[in-house]
Amino acid sequence: MQFLRILFNPSILIVLITFFSITIYYVKKVNYINSNLTNLLSFLKTFKKYDLGFRFKELDNAMSSNPYVSCAWAEFRNTLVFSESVSLKDEKNDVVFQNISQSTSNIQTTVDPIYFFNEETLVTSKFNYKFIQTVPTLLTGLGPLFTFLNIAVAFSGVNFSNQENTLKSVSHLMTSMQLAALVSVLAVGSSLIFLVLERILYNRKCKAPLEETQECFYKLFDNISSEKFLVELLKEAKIQNNSITNLLSVLPSQFKDSLDKSLSNIFVPYLENLIFGVNKLQEKIVIKESRKDSDVVDNLFEG
Repeated sequence: MQFLRILFNPSILIVLITFFSITIYYVKKVNYINSNLTNLLSFLKTFKKYDLGFRFKELDNAMSSNPYVSCAWAEFRNTLVFSESVSLKDEKNDVVFQNISQSTSNIQTTVDPIYFFNEETLVTSKFNYKFIQTVPTLLTGLGPLFTFLNIAVAFSGVNFSNQENTLKSVSHLMTSMQLAALVSVLAVGSSLIFLVLERILYNRKCKAPLEETQECFYKLFDNISSEKFLVELLKEAKIQNNSITNLLSVLPSQFKDSLDKSLSNIFVPYLENLIFGVNKLQEKIVIKESRKDSDVVDNLFEG
């Protein structure tokens, strides 16, 4: 009976209800975060850097449709740089495709992934983290509050008018002082228990999977600074300009050779045939004229 009377004291009930309600809320939130981070990590592990180029659409759709990480992913996606390809011709005049940047993989990010996928975006923003941090202080503060409140109530009921009332007042005062001390001990003890529990759960169920997720992002996307990528583009542009300059320098001679070859292949046979026909025609004309001269001489002798 004495234990139940102490347990159902309003000040002790308030401390216990506050401690258990906040602890249950925190455990639920931590389990929710751990479940989402675990699922996200399992999904990211199905991708490899070498196949990310042709599976990026799958990754983008899954991350965008996941409400837990969609906002951070949308911001991170804007920093991605895709290595475009240009069509070139090789020595055999065949079209080939070449990446603009040869020294990097297909997809890079110009900002560190940890800037988007960190404790604030993936853990602390998913529950009232600032309130959780103040819970030990709150529980500790409830101890002195109810301690002095019980002491004040106990002193307000003191009556020294006669011996009987004095004995009752002293007995009630000692009981109230006992409750006041118990409230302080209970409040400080619950504060320490919550502090230890909060650190253990946070490190095991939030911090550990978060670090694995960040490491997975580092493995999938190479971090390249904007300045470095611009240097890569400038380098490749100079290479392309040099190739175009060389091509333009040899183009006139190649055009002349091609034209000479075309003329020799088309017009020379035609002219040869034409000359041959003219020669034949001339031979026929000479034969006819010689025949006419012979006919005139024969007629003279016959006359």
